[in-house]
Amino acid sequence: MDVLKLDCRGLSCPQPVVETKKKLDAMTKGVLTVLVDNETAVKNLSKLAGNLNLDSSVIEKDSIFSVTIRKENVVSEGSDEDHAAVLLITSDTMGRGSEELGGLLMRSFLYALAEHTKLPASVYLVNAAVRLACQGSPALDSIQKMALRGVAFHSCGLCLDYFKLTDKLAAGDVTNMYAIVEQLMAGKALIL
Repeated sequence: MDVLKLDCRGLSCPQPVVETKKKLDAMTKGVLTVLVDNETAVKNLSKLAGNLNLDSSVIEKDSIFSVTIRKENVVSEGSDEDHAAVLLITSDTMGRGSEELGGLLMRSFLYALAEHTKLPASVYLVNAAVRLACQGSPALDSIQKMALRGVAFHSCGLCLDYFKLTDKLAAGDVTNMYAIVEQLMAGKALIL
């Protein structure tokens, strides 16, 4: 059985999970040993393995963790139709409390989403979330990567006008609230 190694020491969340998922997706079967340097990464990798119905084990030595994941069979992930979700993002931050942390969380979420194998069919940005698709946004690379993979991004025109960002839109197109409601009611809607 093939044994692959992946060194994710020093990588911040969610990069160890993203890189591990990429390696696992490229494998038909085998063993992947991932090196990480923090317990949060260990928990996240163990959870990833569990979500994929794969066996995993952890060995710790000198504050370095070896997470071994065994892939015996290809796991069926369902049809694309099951995942043609519409995502509505209402802010350029995630959660309440620290604006700085919320901005980091939103960028991390969009990065993880862009690296995922399943993507939403479309993403609607309203209120301050329109900033995410504009020039200078720290999340713009992730949004453009998803757009290249076929995700349609739509920013609320009223919101762009309000924030004086209409001429700064760098990804996707301009839409209106009626079109947003129509799409949300037609598909599986996820709201952030």
